[in-house]
Amino acid sequence: MASPDAPQPLLVACALGIEHLALRRGLGRPGDGHRDGGPGAADVTLLRSGMGAQAARRAVTRALAQEKVPGATPVLATGFCAGLVPGMRPGDLVLAEETRDQVGRTRCAGTELLAAALARHATGRTVHVGALAGTDRVVRGQARAALHTAGAIAADMESAATLDAAAAGTARRPVAAVRVVVDAPGHELIRIGTLRGGISAFRVLRGVLPAFLEWHRSLLLPWR
Repeated sequence: MASPDAPQPLLVACALGIEHLALRRGLGRPGDGHRDGGPGAADVTLLRSGMGAQAARRAVTRALAQEKVPGATPVLATGFCAGLVPGMRPGDLVLAEETRDQVGRTRCAGTELLAAALARHATGRTVHVGALAGTDRVVRGQARAALHTAGAIAADMESAATLDAAAAGTARRPVAAVRVVVDAPGHELIRIGTLRGGISAFRVLRGVLPAFLEWHRSLLLPWR
């Protein structure tokens, strides 16, 4: 029997159905609720939170409420994002050093480990490392430029709330955020699912699960 202090399966949180579909396919799972699938599938719990900060916060809080050991479930927020840095392209990866929004900032754990894992498993893709901003709407034009000026390299609506909720009440939980750029300065999209940039982002998200699993396994968790 596993020790009650052993780390739990990695909780991977996303907002949209298309993101959840990409992650499920990456794990080799045929549908919602199935624990079978490809290698490492049993080490991951997928959570679709719904769109927006409030939905993300509620879903993560509910998912973690039954923990036997507070802080034993690592949490990783993922999905699509808006790139803020000129030169970013759809399909690029964003690795958060921290998430930030109006509530505050959450530092991410094991960023160097996760960066190395992404380099191994997402070959050919550019990985940008920096601050990930939380917003309450899709960013365009001036809003995109303002967030970049404030120091963020990408933005989405759920990551900051997800990690803030996950870190609440415990300093021991490892949290991280990895997002796939679906639009960027010069590559703004209208609909994710129908344009080339959205298809590219879907394929990248589907393929990054091995990097998440490697981070989960190799991170030096506080109770070890």
